[in-house]
Amino acid sequence: MSHGIVALPRIIGRSVVGKFSRNKGATAEREIANLLEGELGTGVKRRLGQARDCGHDLEGTEPFAVEVKRCEKIEMPKWWRQVDKAAAEAGLRPAVAYRTNGEPWRVRVDLSLEEFATIIREATK
Repeated sequence: MSHGIVALPRIIGRSVVGKFSRNKGATAEREIANLLEGELGTGVKRRLGQARDCGHDLEGTEPFAVEVKRCEKIEMPKWWRQVDKAAAEAGLRPAVAYRTNGEPWRVRVDLSLEEFATIIREATK
């Protein structure tokens, strides 16, 4: 007699896990692109094919090459190596946009002392 219970495989194949991870990544890229587009008032889009080409994730964020991460665990050194390489190849500056579960989006960038001072100066006007 069936009780509506379906047996699931004990081990989820890599292709299923990989597909879930790719879908989660694509959703995150669309989410941050839409948010940035709203903030900037310009077209920010996902770079299709970037995973295959080992490039950055978004178009319309110049001068930054943005790597987007939606995660439970922050792995900034690993992500930074990835975006630093992609940015260097594209002639852009690296940035990592990330969000953990239940938290707002955050962005990490590398600033010179002068750039940091400019942001502080602008904020105190």
